[in-house]
Amino acid sequence: MPLDDILLDCEEHMEKAIEHLRHELRTVRTGRATPALVENIKVDYYGSPTELRSIASITVPEATQLLIKPFSPQDLKAIEKAINDSKIGLSPHSDGKQLRLNLPHLSQERRLQLAGQCKAFAEESKIRIRTARRDANKLVETEQKGGIITEDDSKNGKDQVQELTKTYETKVDDLIEHKKKEIMTV
Repeated sequence: MPLDDILLDCEEHMEKAIEHLRHELRTVRTGRATPALVENIKVDYYGSPTELRSIASITVPEATQLLIKPFSPQDLKAIEKAINDSKIGLSPHSDGKQLRLNLPHLSQERRLQLAGQCKAFAEESKIRIRTARRDANKLVETEQKGGIITEDDSKNGKDQVQELTKTYETKVDDLIEHKKKEIMTV
């Protein structure tokens, strides 16, 4: 495998780690209502776990409120149960046709917990990035031993992989810093 392909593959894996982190951070509450808080909650829908966004519309009528309207009225109880069973810390209020979730103001203690949760997501992403680095370095070594690339190209390739790693770890740190600021100031 040529060095360019190894680097491209490594960068692709690192980009996937960043995208996963962005997805995880969307589910962290910041004081503002957003459908991302509940859209991935699994609802027992005729015996199979289905994401909430597939069986209901989720809107934000006010800055601190979510409105969930099931496409089928029979699903209301299952949705309510799934939200209560999830660990989002919100209680749904039903009027028989739809559910309302009111987001209380975050206490300082809860904000610190959420910031810690973000830090855990960041560490998970950095582990994925470092795994991509390790895999790329192994490939470079294998290609060198096989005589496909030279020793100088091998060293150059490992240096480029390390630069990619630093770049993507910086992206993780920036994303987390932005999210922590959002959590602590809203």
